[in-house]
Amino acid sequence: MKYVIVIPDGAADEPQETLNGKTPLATARTPALDAIAQSGIVGRANYVPSHLPAGSAVANMSLLGYDPNAAFTGRAPIEAAAQGIELNDGDWAVRCNLVTIENQIMHDFTADHISTQEAAELLNTLARTIDNENIEWVPGVSYRNLLICRDGQQQWPFSADTRTIPPHDLTDQHVVDHYPRGPGSDCLNQWMRESVEIFANHPINVSRVREGHRPATNIWLWGQGRRPQLDSFATKYGVRGTMITAVDLLRGLANLIGWENITVPGATGYTDTDYGAKGRAAVNALETHDLVCVHIEAPDEASHEGSLQRKIEAIEQIDQKVVTPLSEALNGGDNFRILVCPDHPTPVRTKTHSHGWVPFVLAGSGVPVDGSQAYDEANAESSTHNYPDGHLLMSYFIG
Repeated sequence: MKYVIVIPDGAADEPQETLNGKTPLATARTPALDAIAQSGIVGRANYVPSHLPAGSAVANMSLLGYDPNAAFTGRAPIEAAAQGIELNDGDWAVRCNLVTIENQIMHDFTADHISTQEAAELLNTLARTIDNENIEWVPGVSYRNLLICRDGQQQWPFSADTRTIPPHDLTDQHVVDHYPRGPGSDCLNQWMRESVEIFANHPINVSRVREGHRPATNIWLWGQGRRPQLDSFATKYGVRGTMITAVDLLRGLANLIGWENITVPGATGYTDTDYGAKGRAAVNALETHDLVCVHIEAPDEASHEGSLQRKIEAIEQIDQKVVTPLSEALNGGDNFRILVCPDHPTPVRTKTHSHGWVPFVLAGSGVPVDGSQAYDEANAESSTHNYPDGHLLMSYFIG
């Protein structure tokens, strides 16, 4: 049996007045997705319990078949796993965004999509300037970086009661009331304050402003957590998988559950990603792997920017250049299943992740045909295939 999972991150949305009451998914031209719907089932899944953060960490853990109530410890330790960073029992990982805040307003949680090289130089300056032998500033991709707090001479006061907020939840908002709170927040706030002065006249920022780009005014710390404990996917479901993504969070989840990661040149984690390269890599991976999962961040990024048109275009690119070649490759065999599903809604209106149902479409060997004609939120809402505990959908998919 061959299995394919396609995750169009954040593709689920609300009906739009400017689209005559349709969602971006319903508006986009998606013949390949609609064909899967006509040959299988459309339904709904809720991947994020109401008491957990409505973000990609919880949602994708759940989508891959793991109960986040039992396994989720925070976003940052998952991203640490993507970089092969080992966390000991007393260690904490913290997500470290480079952001643009002016007059206490979060203007850009990506610091104008700062380059990876520029981000690394800023992080290296932090490491040289902030004197603490128990912390490590770890460059990642673009604005997405990590802070590792080692349990050496110093025991960290963080706990489940430490409250931090993702910067992408604060776009265009005042941040004064949203700084870290609770145990250990004094450490986080101090490092955030220190970064403002360190970055103020940094050569990287001077150059960026001169070239017309927004500066990285400071770091924003959030998503802290300890090492999660996850059974391997092969042990849990009897299938070995591989992940194709440009995002460390998904790479980290793949590492934690024993999947291989495939790096695709041109995959950026943004709307300029090479969709075709991802589709070709996925088709090739089917020759050597039982399960191939393709994650595409572009719809989510378009939503964060409030760009309805870019979101529709991203969904259409996924249909044309990822879903179509995979469907064609699978249709040559008799033993396969394909699942397409976003992880969480990301409404263009709010520019951030939200709790709630997402539509899925599933077809292949042994899957009934339920009469659906198209894949979108409205068809999913009228379906009888509902998974309020979204992590249980994986068991049905694997069969």
